[in-house]
Amino acid sequence: MTKRGAREGRRRLARKSSAQSSSNVVGPSKPRLMRLLGPGLITGAADDDPSGIATYAQAGAQFGFQLSWTLVLTYPLMVAIQAVSARIGRTTGKGIAANIRLNYPKWILRTSVFLLALANICNIGADLGAMAEASRLLLPALPIWFYLIVFSCICTAGQIFLRHTRYVAILKWLTLSLFAYFATLCVVHIDWLEFLKGLVLPKFLPDKQFWLTVIAILGTTISPYLFFWQASQEVEDTKAEPIREPLRRRPAQGRDALTRIRLDTLIGMGVSNLVALAIMATAAATLQIQGVHEISSAAQAAEALRPIAGQFAFALFSLGIIGTGLLSVPVLAGSAAYALGEAQSWPTGLSKKPAQAKAFYAAIGIATLVGAAANILKISPIKALIWAAALNAVVAVPVMFLVMRIATNKKIMGPFRIERPWVVLGWLATGVMAVASIAFLVSLALG
Repeated sequence: MTKRGAREGRRRLARKSSAQSSSNVVGPSKPRLMRLLGPGLITGAADDDPSGIATYAQAGAQFGFQLSWTLVLTYPLMVAIQAVSARIGRTTGKGIAANIRLNYPKWILRTSVFLLALANICNIGADLGAMAEASRLLLPALPIWFYLIVFSCICTAGQIFLRHTRYVAILKWLTLSLFAYFATLCVVHIDWLEFLKGLVLPKFLPDKQFWLTVIAILGTTISPYLFFWQASQEVEDTKAEPIREPLRRRPAQGRDALTRIRLDTLIGMGVSNLVALAIMATAAATLQIQGVHEISSAAQAAEALRPIAGQFAFALFSLGIIGTGLLSVPVLAGSAAYALGEAQSWPTGLSKKPAQAKAFYAAIGIATLVGAAANILKISPIKALIWAAALNAVVAVPVMFLVMRIATNKKIMGPFRIERPWVVLGWLATGVMAVASIAFLVSLALG
């Protein structure tokens, strides 16, 4: 080969490498956009779990369109705290729990991880129960316990036995199940004027239940397990993609990586809140008008829709519960395992084989199994939701405080500590959640 040919070959190789490393930049083609969407999209979709569906349906059934504005309020707050969490993972190459372990006292780490794991297990139990109930509505011949076992095995086996890249691809496809709620919205009659009023003209009622519902929406929408999951998935991406490295190690990748994180989070949280809005509007346009004001589970919401909106809307709503549960249960179990594994310095990560991270995968299986057992032991689903919400309220604010402290720490983040707009939004989200959490805990104490 001539020197000229060798130089040309090196140029082609350099261009190819540059194109690969620039895959984080927004491009016009759909395949490139789909490659950009990952941790943020999956995190946002997992936020609309069966427990969240029950909360949004209850808000619509009880207050109609009056609480639509809450989902406008939570969007920038969600984007801020999730993008900051993702940035920590991508910059340091470590998850939230690992960063807390390295920089804060052990008692803070252990308390946060314990409460997170407990809240996640309660949520897993409630979600598996809702999935089983929704399945029985569609196929009543099989018992609840059968569905619980099947869904528990599917959610656990996927994480343990599938390659991480393939499993992430499956989770991306499962986000399509959220479109069931947009389809349901299309087959019911919506008073769009009332809908817009509720969206842009907040109405505040001097009613305890009204404010408890507002707090429940905030707690359901901004949940600690999502912070841990998105940060850990950014870490996983640096392992799955050889061209990606923690930004502290490869600062040149910073601009592209942060652009991708912003886009991924903006779209993921946008999808999450639009789906929540669709569920709330569907319940407002059907259940609330017909005088159905009490919803204790997502499956009950689906069943209540059948005589009002018809068999098709009922089936779509039920299938949506199952699809979102298959997405959210692994995220709940996985985030608990990441937090526990990082706190204990175990080998962690879905990119590792089971033999390389036995304790990590055992934690995923145990969390799912205990959640399923809670249903078999006849623990009330609505009580599980209340305790999960209370535990999330306890853990969310201190975790958000720690996330913001880490993200603004130059020693930890180096040149990639967050800029002033993210600082303002992040602390605003923390303040709003602090007020909501205190109010929620006071309401529980007062009964």
